[in-house]
Amino acid sequence: MSVIALAQPAHAGEEPGNTQGSDIEQSGGGDGNAIYAAARIRYSGSVAKNGSTGNVTSADVKWTPPPCWYAPYLGAKDFKKKMSKDLENQLSAPGMGGHAGAALNEVQRHYEDDYGWTDTPGYKDYNVDKDGQGMFWAAVENPNEPDPLLRGSCNDLPFWVDNGEAPPPQYEQAIRPEMLAALAYQHMELPDTKVTLAPEAETKVNLPTWAWLDKAVFDEVQATAAINVPGFNIQATTTAKPVALKLQPGTEDAETYPASGECVINDDGSIGEPYAKGKADRTPPCGLKYLRSSGNGTYKLQATITWDIAWTGTGGTGGDLPNGTFGNEQAVTVQEIQSVNR
Repeated sequence: MSVIALAQPAHAGEEPGNTQGSDIEQSGGGDGNAIYAAARIRYSGSVAKNGSTGNVTSADVKWTPPPCWYAPYLGAKDFKKKMSKDLENQLSAPGMGGHAGAALNEVQRHYEDDYGWTDTPGYKDYNVDKDGQGMFWAAVENPNEPDPLLRGSCNDLPFWVDNGEAPPPQYEQAIRPEMLAALAYQHMELPDTKVTLAPEAETKVNLPTWAWLDKAVFDEVQATAAINVPGFNIQATTTAKPVALKLQPGTEDAETYPASGECVINDDGSIGEPYAKGKADRTPPCGLKYLRSSGNGTYKLQATITWDIAWTGTGGTGGDLPNGTFGNEQAVTVQEIQSVNR
């Protein structure tokens, strides 16, 4: 049975206030339209500000984080207060009758008079005799999901879960560690990938340009998402490790080293090799060579790092997530080599 004209879904609490090593927790509250979910998601580590999505692009274009989920919402007494008031307001609304009114009456019987259906038992007086022994779970929308239909696809009525017990199996979208891992991925903020160049910013036609990233510039990045309420505590940490750098010169009149433009990570965690005196006649292990001047403008060198992403979570859970990428553009001026005739 679906929710019909009931209260707004529980809010997700997808509002990390800061990033990079911070520890963010969303408290309960209200916005005038609905009560916030009791189980706000708490983020820590390298996550984007203000609840926005991070800067990671999934290498798998079909992969998406969960658009919605079910999470602990309210205890029995608080749920009764909220839900009974909503039902009374809607049942007394002008013109409420027919199928809509009948559906609301069924919902009221479901929570008050032990009325249930297949795989969905009813409740007596909103389960208040079990207050403190569990919570009603409710739908939570992912505010970063652009498709409103997907965002609102968790449309089952709120259901009861005893403390320490798993949600009923029919609720496949009940929050679990792998979903938290995906949400941490969605909010993850990777460091900038500005590579060091030699020559720096300005180079010459047909002159090999060396490119590298020191290990100190980048390292593995972690983001954690957790839910902690009485009787229900789960978390997942998503870890991104850099594995390769891809250089795109910004023009077809260029060559890359290696030819694929993909520079692999070295054993010491660096990428490429710093230029030093005496290497002018060598081919850089990671770099590029422009074949034509940029004229009065610049070429936009795109440096993109590929990150291997995995996660670990509560109960020994864990696995892999799609590789992620993030890149920056750097302006490069390319000049003709001037010769002097004497």
